Amino acid sequence: MIRKLKSNDHKQVFSFLKEEASFNLFLIGDIEAFGYEQDFQDIWGEFDETNQLIAVLLRYYQYYIPYAKHEFDVEGFVQIIKKHNNVQSLSGKSEVTCQFENIEGLKLGKKQNMFFCECVTDDQLGELHFQSEISLATIEDADGIIALRSDIEEFVTPSNAKEMLVKTMESGTGRTYVLKKNGQMIASASTTAENSISAMIVGVCTHKDYRNRGYATEVMKVLCKDLLKEGKALCLFYDNPSAGRIYKKLGFVDIGKWTMYR
Repeated sequence: MIRKLKSNDHKQVFSFLKEEASFNLFLIGDIEAFGYEQDFQDIWGEFDETNQLIAVLLRYYQYYIPYAKHEFDVEGFVQIIKKHNNVQSLSGKSEVTCQFENIEGLKLGKKQNMFFCECVTDDQLGELHFQSEISLATIEDADGIIALRSDIEEFVTPSNAKEMLVKTMESGTGRTYVLKKNGQMIASASTTAENSISAMIVGVCTHKDYRNRGYATEVMKVLCKDLLKEGKALCLFYDNPSAGRIYKKLGFVDIGKWTMYR
């Protein structure tokens, strides 16, 4: 049985998701921040015959994340997604999302496989440089952050990117650190889906005129140190081997794979 989840399901939902907390940080973060009754967010759960939760589907705006540990009603989740008819992205643990491929009538778009990694210690972060030029961004910086990201060829910047960035800042589900020189924003790194136990690092980028000088790495190091001091595990995904080597030098370890269709 699949039904929409409500606040009185939270204890069971959190217990279920926490078993793989890093992979479920988006689900945990959005539920902690926005709950079960928002127009931009829905959460559905599948229950077995003993009323145990066995699968979850999150809708956040036009973004969908399914999660299950074993077999689940893929077609049931597909029918829910089709009813909304507005899929911008479907993503999640690769073993789960691959089951949505080649289903008639479900247009998933371009597939991207990424490595999913985690960092739980600052032992490898090393000394900080340029720290005086790195600051925590405010809402007033949102336009500059989106402009910087939009110039990065590898990034996909949706039309509501600024709205989503501002919402993460206002809700406390994300933060962005930026490095500026002479008033120009030249590097940034952000978190999203911040929750009580973890955070996802996203949007690590450098202005094209300032690359290969270590600026984005330094911004990321400041961000990591602050989050780890708060007792949060850090997660990110990558598909670029060069980026992977940089992250691993900072203490990140591969724990699985993540797949996104958009």
